[in-house]
Amino acid sequence: MSNIRAIRFAATGGPEVLQWQAVEPGQPGPGEARVAHRAVGLNYIDTYHRSGLYPLPLPSGLGLEAAGVVEAVGEGVADIAVGDRVAYAGGPVGAYSQARLMPADRLVKLPDVISFEQGAAMMLQGMTAQYLLLRTYRVQPGDTILIHAAAGGVGLIVCQWAKALGATVIGTVGSEAKADLARAHGCDHPIVYTREKFAERVREITGGAGLPVVYDSIGKDTFMDSLACLRPLGVMASFGSASGPVAPFDIGVLAKLGSLFLTRPTLFTYTARRVDLLASAAELFEVVAAGKVKIDINQRYALQDAAQAHRDLEGRKTTGSTILLP
Repeated sequence: MSNIRAIRFAATGGPEVLQWQAVEPGQPGPGEARVAHRAVGLNYIDTYHRSGLYPLPLPSGLGLEAAGVVEAVGEGVADIAVGDRVAYAGGPVGAYSQARLMPADRLVKLPDVISFEQGAAMMLQGMTAQYLLLRTYRVQPGDTILIHAAAGGVGLIVCQWAKALGATVIGTVGSEAKADLARAHGCDHPIVYTREKFAERVREITGGAGLPVVYDSIGKDTFMDSLACLRPLGVMASFGSASGPVAPFDIGVLAKLGSLFLTRPTLFTYTARRVDLLASAAELFEVVAAGKVKIDINQRYALQDAAQAHRDLEGRKTTGSTILLP
């Protein structure tokens, strides 16, 4: 197994810290499985780990999402077997690898209708969309919602899924081309944030009423304006910090704007119990298999070129989902 390679880093920083190194995954211990990866997912959180925004003990591997085939299982593993097609999203980090050990209870069997590439491209983003739309705030037919970065990986899935739930979708995007992409995936009102103030536009679209929910993965740059989009008792789901972390603020603002709810959810909490993980994955597989949500893999890179993939992701050059191929 010593010819296995992985992306690792010994210091935080820019994409240049990522190294392509030989690793030794070893044999699975109790409760573990060894997975040979066929495709690996690229997610914005990977850049937070690399830069040190979300610190990891160093040196470290990288990546939280992949799909592949089970090569070996350890003692006590009952519901995953050698030869199973599986996918996962969530810790421990280390998905940027040709093969690795994983806790077997974090693996989900891939249905035959879902390819390895789709599995790697959609687990983290798709299950994020699932908890946002169905658990953090349960979107109802007739609701109008706002999703930031509507042309991104989570964004395109949220647009399609929310549409299937009967919602009207407002989305922010960075360019006219991204507006077209979001529109093609069910976004009723794409707002090019470089040209228009999105909070003002939201008030226009809703006739001044505001929204029941805003899904914000941008963080610092959009936070206060996102709060301003909400109706009384609205839910602000701040689930990422692409522009940097939100600064401390006076929670009295939430009272002033109408007894707003603020949550900082993570997929890890929502899928911490295996029963919730399996339920979330099953709902995702169902909407994809039914054609309600299409997974757009718009970029593919060799795994060893992960640094370039990070440059493109942080440079806002990607749309939809991106995968790394081992």
